Amino acid sequence: MSSHISNNCPPFDQVLTDIADYALDYQVTSDLAYSTARACLIDTLGCGLEALEYPACTKLLGPIVPGTVVPNGARVPGTTHQLDPVQAAFNIGAIIRWLDFNDTWLAAEWGHPSDNLGAILATADWLSRTAIAANKPPLLMRDVLTAMIKAHEIQGCLALENSFNKVGLDHVVLVKVASTAVVCKLLGLTRDQTLNALSLAWVDGQSLRTYRHAPNTGSRKSWAAGDATSRAVRLALIAQAGEMGYPSVLTAKTWGFYDVSFRGNAFKFQRPYGSYVMENVLFKISFPAEFHAQTAVEAAMKLHARLAQRNLDASAIGEITVRTHEACIRIIDKKGPLANPADRDHCVQYMIAVPLLYGRLTAADYEDSVASDPRIDALRARITCIEEPQFTRDYHDPDKRSIANSLRAVLNDGTILEETVEYPIGHRRRREEGLPLLVEKFKTNLRRRFPQAQQERILAASLHPQQLDAMPVHAYVDLYIP
Repeated sequence: MSSHISNNCPPFDQVLTDIADYALDYQVTSDLAYSTARACLIDTLGCGLEALEYPACTKLLGPIVPGTVVPNGARVPGTTHQLDPVQAAFNIGAIIRWLDFNDTWLAAEWGHPSDNLGAILATADWLSRTAIAANKPPLLMRDVLTAMIKAHEIQGCLALENSFNKVGLDHVVLVKVASTAVVCKLLGLTRDQTLNALSLAWVDGQSLRTYRHAPNTGSRKSWAAGDATSRAVRLALIAQAGEMGYPSVLTAKTWGFYDVSFRGNAFKFQRPYGSYVMENVLFKISFPAEFHAQTAVEAAMKLHARLAQRNLDASAIGEITVRTHEACIRIIDKKGPLANPADRDHCVQYMIAVPLLYGRLTAADYEDSVASDPRIDALRARITCIEEPQFTRDYHDPDKRSIANSLRAVLNDGTILEETVEYPIGHRRRREEGLPLLVEKFKTNLRRRFPQAQQERILAASLHPQQLDAMPVHAYVDLYIP
C-alpha cells in the first residue's frame, strides 16, 4: 500500500521569515534598549573574567589543535587565545555561562540571552580584524550592541509562550537560533542565505536537558551555551558558502521540528519582535544562583541578619517553608545528595542554606570545600518548598514578571520569622537600585585579571556611551587581553 507524498517545495516557514526579516531589516530606536545593552555587555564580560579562575572551565579553552594561532582571528577576553570565529564563540560562550551569573529571561521557557554574546563578539572581532588587514573599515561596538538587542529579542520572544523544557529540550536551542540570525546580519548574508542558515539551526538535533536535572546534573550545563554559539557561527558560514536550506523545517508533516520534537504543536507568539526583551531582561547582580532562587537567597540573607540581631545562628532554626512559584519547584527543588557544583547551584535548598549559615553566597560556595560542611545538608533537610499560586500567576504576568519567594522560618523556641521578596535586585522594577551594583560587580571582576592601569582603560571605554558605541570592535576587545 502506498500514499502520495507531495514533493513540491513549500515557501519558508513564517517563523523563519519573521526572524530573518527582523534580524536583517529592523531598526532599533530604543534608547533604553541600548543603555541596557551596554550594561549587559560589561556584566557578561565580567562574568567571563570571573570564570577564568576555575580550572574546570579553563581546561576547555583554546584552539582545538594546541598551539594554533589564527591570523586576524578573534580574541578571547582575559586570555591570550586568538582563534577562528567558531572556536572563539565556544570559548567566549563557555566563560560567559560557566558560573551561572549572567543575565536571565524567564517565561514559558527560561534562558540567558547574553549567552549570544559568544557568537556576536567572536564574529564581530574576527570581521573587524580582517577588515583592518584589508584596509577596510571595521565593525563598531554599536554594531555589537545592536546584535545583542536583536539576539535577546529573538530568544526571548520565542521563549514567552513556548516551553522547550516541557518536551525535554534545553533552552540553548534558542541561543543557537538567535545567534545564527544575528551572525548572518554581521556577515552580510542575503535574506535567502539567512533563511537557509536558520533552517539548518532547527534541523540540528537539539540538546537534551538531562545535564541540568537529577540524576545527571553536570558541568555540560556550563558550556552548553558555548556549544550553541559556536554551532550558530558554523551554520551561518555554511550558508554563506551557498549551502541549501529546508523551508518547512518546522512544519513538515512527520519529519519537521513540530512533529518530531514539539509534540505536534506550533510555536505561539505573544508579541512582534522589537526591543522588549533587552529592555526587561533580568540581571544577576548579587548572587551566582539559578534565577528562580535569586529572591530566595535575598530573603535568606535578611533572615541571617535578623538571627544575628538576636545573637542566634542557623542552628536555631527548626524548619523553613518556602512559598514559591511553580518553575522553581520544577527546576531546583532538590532533596538528597548533590554531586558537584553544577548540582548545587541548581538546588534552592542549598542556595538558602549557605547564606543562612555564612551570610553570603559566592561562586566558591558551590565547591567541595564549602559543600563538605555537614551543617549545610542538615539545614537543607529542614527546608520544604510549596507552590504559592499567586506567585506563579505573577511570574507569567507580562506586566509583573515577578520571581517571588517567601521564607517562613520556625525557630526552635517557636518564634516565626518571615521574609518575602517579589522582585530581585536585577529586575527592571529595581533597575535604578541595581545598576550601580552591577558596575561594582564589573569592577570586582576586572580586578581579578588586570592591573590598575588596564582596569582604568577598560572602564573609561565601557562607561561612556558615545565612546563605547564608536569604538572599533577589535580595539575594545584588545583592552581585555593580558
